[in-house]
Amino acid sequence: MTFTIARFVSLGLSAGASKTSLRFFAPTSPRCINIHSLSRSIRTPPRRSYTTTASTAKTFGSAVAVAIIAGGASLLALARSQDTGSPSPTAEAVVEAVPTAPQTGSEPTRNFAKALEDLQAEFTDSSIVSTDPGELFAYAQSAYSQFVGSPHTIVVHVRSTEDVVKVVKISNRYLVPIVPYSGGTSLEGNLSAPSSGSICVDLSGLDKIIAINESDADVVCQAGVSWNHLNDTLKEKGIPLFFPLDPGRDATIGGMISTGCSGTNAVKYGTARGEWILNATVVLPSGEVIKTRQRARKSSAGFDVTKLFIGAEGTLGIITEATLRLAPVLPSTVAVAQFPDIRHATNAVCDILNHGAALQCVEIIDELTIKVLNQFGTSARKWPEKVTLFFKFQGSDDAIQETSRYVESAIAKHGATDYQLASNEQESEDIWQDRRNALFACLAYRPGCKGWMTDVCVPVSRLPDLISAAKKDFEELGLIAPIAGHVGDGNFHALVLYADDTELALVREAVGRINRKAIELEGTCTGEHGVGTGKRNYLSTELGEGTVALMRTIKQTLDPHNLFNPGKLYPDAPPSDTNALTEGHAISNSKPASKS
Repeated sequence: MTFTIARFVSLGLSAGASKTSLRFFAPTSPRCINIHSLSRSIRTPPRRSYTTTASTAKTFGSAVAVAIIAGGASLLALARSQDTGSPSPTAEAVVEAVPTAPQTGSEPTRNFAKALEDLQAEFTDSSIVSTDPGELFAYAQSAYSQFVGSPHTIVVHVRSTEDVVKVVKISNRYLVPIVPYSGGTSLEGNLSAPSSGSICVDLSGLDKIIAINESDADVVCQAGVSWNHLNDTLKEKGIPLFFPLDPGRDATIGGMISTGCSGTNAVKYGTARGEWILNATVVLPSGEVIKTRQRARKSSAGFDVTKLFIGAEGTLGIITEATLRLAPVLPSTVAVAQFPDIRHATNAVCDILNHGAALQCVEIIDELTIKVLNQFGTSARKWPEKVTLFFKFQGSDDAIQETSRYVESAIAKHGATDYQLASNEQESEDIWQDRRNALFACLAYRPGCKGWMTDVCVPVSRLPDLISAAKKDFEELGLIAPIAGHVGDGNFHALVLYADDTELALVREAVGRINRKAIELEGTCTGEHGVGTGKRNYLSTELGEGTVALMRTIKQTLDPHNLFNPGKLYPDAPPSDTNALTEGHAISNSKPASKS
């Protein structure tokens, strides 16, 4: 069984595409990124349409049934589609609910069937609450899925903060977990349902730009607005401002905040953890709605509650709206240069940045990726097969020329050759497009292959050590892994290619080594993709048990039943930890009675 989503985003290695899509594999498949051509144009958010054959629905059905049975109510068949239009080719069946035995005590009982009943009563529009097996599966996946997620039990297509509150209250009533979804571009299993099943809250319909405050250089928008749509809208309106965070194309504001994203512009503009998120409207696990602060550029009113939700991956609250700071659009152009190796290139970047050069971006591509790009055939030029830096300069014409002269002189001391500054806007765009095409070229290098994307980050000066260690591991294990990344931040991505389960086992070994090496070098296992299920077991080593315990304490305080995106972000607690997160049950703070 395969599942195709006709929308293409980019993140990590690249940021653009033509008629391409990603194909999801059966639930037994491992982590994978794959690329296939489409015969039709790409459809855009907020709402996707999925078609499921009867045989596919049967495949989904077994997975859905397992999740629902574990969740406290057995749906003995797949739920009937809620659509009122023409009949769907998806197999239909009647829902029969069999509640589980009630729990002891006064706590409510987990009951998906009752939750579904209440949701349908609350949302009378049949298009809002869905149990269509295609949607249950699809909304648990990412457009760049590193692995196949478990299907949800129910999907609710909300249209307002008030809708989210209604869903959260029903979730609390029946102890049903909630998983938020907005853009579907995350990589680390952030969207998958827990083993018990879940209600997926689809925020992609919250796609309104509420207010553009040009004089204040900020914008108020809903969580389902994508950053590229926001910037396109500002450009269309003739407003010379933009939102500078640029992760994968079509990533949405809610997801960007929740994963603490960044992108190629981070050298100059930083990440989501900077001052770009002025405030957020959040629905807490209790159903209460808060706004984290006012719209002022700065505030000393207590600690910064907004940052509590940045990088929390929907485990502490569901972001429905945010006020974003904007930056002025400045002229820019691109330059490239080749280097003998990664170390020379990285040392050049450290030299340039420490002397205050006006760089917007500086990206690195290794010699294998350059070779792959040349073979891909989309570029009008053939690049020398050497480690290459892509620079983006920003400012007035005079400032750009001055920066370019300084950079050319500085990098020459580090063995740079073939320095080229784009002569016009079109050439600049063509050069940068080659950088964007790196991911697609790498995927096409081994037809039919799958890829595992790494996302490690270290202090910039340690980047050569990390990449050298990674390359040594790839060579030792016989793996092909083109490398590209944001060298100005010390962040790089390897797309580790594999064709079968035997190679996949080697990939897992290599990725584990890289993550551990990054932490050893005072870095992180995740520079910008988030934690999800894929990286959570590295957090105790990276952050320390004390920090992780504090994170759990905050989670338990806000979400005592562990209903918001359970199984993500937080590492498993030691068996003796009385503060362990227990999904669906209140957490006791009492200590065992001492023995006399």
